[in-house]
Amino acid sequence: MHIAEETLIDILKNSKSLDDDKVSELVEQAKNEKIDLQELVVKQNVLSDTELTKAYAEEIGVPFVELNIKELNKEVLQQLPEHIAKLYNMVVYEGSIDDKAAVRKVAMEDPDDLQAVDVLHKLFGQSLEISIAPHFNILAALDAYRGNIGSEIDKIVTDDDPEPDEEGEVSEEDIAEDSPIAQTVNLLLEYAIKSGASDIHIEPRNKQVLVRYRVDGVLKEANRLPKRTLAALVSRIKILSNLKIDERRAPQDGRFKINMNGRVFAFRVSTLPITEGEKVVMRVLDESSEPLSLETLGFWGKALEDIKAASRQPHGMILVTGPTGSGKSTTLHSVLHILNKPDVNISTIEDPVEYKLEGVNQTQVNPVAGMTFVAGLRALLRQDPNIIMVGEIRDGETAGLAVQAALTGHLVFSTLHTNNAATCLPRLLDMNIEPFLIASVVRVVIGQRLVRRLQAEDCEEYAPDEKEKKEIERVFGLKSKADWDQVFELANAAREHFGQEKSTKLTLWRPKSDLSENKTGYKGRMGIYEVLANEEEIQKLIVANGTADEIQTEAINKGMVTMQLDGLIKAMIGMTSIEEILRVTRE
Repeated sequence: MHIAEETLIDILKNSKSLDDDKVSELVEQAKNEKIDLQELVVKQNVLSDTELTKAYAEEIGVPFVELNIKELNKEVLQQLPEHIAKLYNMVVYEGSIDDKAAVRKVAMEDPDDLQAVDVLHKLFGQSLEISIAPHFNILAALDAYRGNIGSEIDKIVTDDDPEPDEEGEVSEEDIAEDSPIAQTVNLLLEYAIKSGASDIHIEPRNKQVLVRYRVDGVLKEANRLPKRTLAALVSRIKILSNLKIDERRAPQDGRFKINMNGRVFAFRVSTLPITEGEKVVMRVLDESSEPLSLETLGFWGKALEDIKAASRQPHGMILVTGPTGSGKSTTLHSVLHILNKPDVNISTIEDPVEYKLEGVNQTQVNPVAGMTFVAGLRALLRQDPNIIMVGEIRDGETAGLAVQAALTGHLVFSTLHTNNAATCLPRLLDMNIEPFLIASVVRVVIGQRLVRRLQAEDCEEYAPDEKEKKEIERVFGLKSKADWDQVFELANAAREHFGQEKSTKLTLWRPKSDLSENKTGYKGRMGIYEVLANEEEIQKLIVANGTADEIQTEAINKGMVTMQLDGLIKAMIGMTSIEEILRVTRE
């Protein structure tokens, strides 16, 4: 889809987020940099690809649609031959297979492509409804022409494949670019991306190789491969990751990238020798995705205000805490993205660099070369930074340097591994940081977990019975009518923030009971949070060596919503389920 510059300027001027001066600046910048205005708008995240497509649809009077890839019917899709669909970037997403006179709904990337429209009329006559869909959405839909991972791999790995020798040696032919094993690895990567997996586990068992994907935080079996494929499979992944093929007794770490549907995905690879062979785990990172807004991540109310207020401070420390895999890096990068302006210098030291941020100086920890968090942080302080992000505070020396940086006029972001926000402050005391320093430099501490987000069309509302209500009261510590009144008040504030109508009834949400086997009722994840603002009374407790429980109680008195309570409220407004909240917060 290419939008004429005049039309794009009209779209930008109609956008509420831009005034005429800003639009003129963008036009001038595009001319100076000799790039297309549309490319600049997407590159600078003025409008996302989806927002731009939606605005363009309104401008030209064509319906906008964003396809749900998991809902696409393959038989409906195949009414349009695959080679034609890929040639013109269009898919049939609705329409009877048996009734030739029925209306076919077609999503296109470019509805102005007259040749493509002519092809559709020749195939289906005049019974057409044409919509416009975002570029990446169309590309993802085109992948639906493929079968499931099991059938695709079965075509490649056959029973006739030779057994490896007893030493597990792998020949060059086994792992060549066009070998069955190379194709199998490519399929495993493709289907992981299509499934929205965050990790791929390749695990040798006694007689098979088990492939599992972690989707929305839950591991699911994807396929089983013959045990004979293990050595070649691991070797192929090692070649992609630039690791030693002949080293099978020690763990190794590597990384590689692939380009799929115009998006760049990085895979962080870890190998580990276990009793049945070598296990491989790959973390999937979408390098093309833009950081999400704090609201999209699930922040609202006082928590959102406290983070924004702390981020506007010229110096101080903002800490994010939670276990591994709780989304700490995602939160930090979203805040950094908001602060990333031409007039500030942002520098980071990370292990590893998971998200690439345009305009941010990101450094990878490399202990072998002497680049530790401490050495990197010392170097960053000589680079005239305004904002520093330290991937993780692991020891007293790193903590001390980070505190000194915050004291000397820098805004410092970092993460700690503690169970909740209040425990974070005594943890710094354990690292020999003086109480008065903690009290003076820490602005806010964010505690968080990730929960699966309910999908609107696959969930149902229900009123809990008396037994479930009593269990909720026990788990969430709701002892009186006043406690419930506070919950309803907060829930209505959250409803207002997320654009819902207020309610005085206790209703919860859960996945529908009649969902098909491949559906869970959930899609994607979001955070549940507690944001502890370091106000005066809490500073006094820190200086007096107060316990985590005392700090937590004072923060709640000052209006902090705990993680569990935030989860209950999000379950009440239909964003997730009670089962999810209990799964991730139960201690």
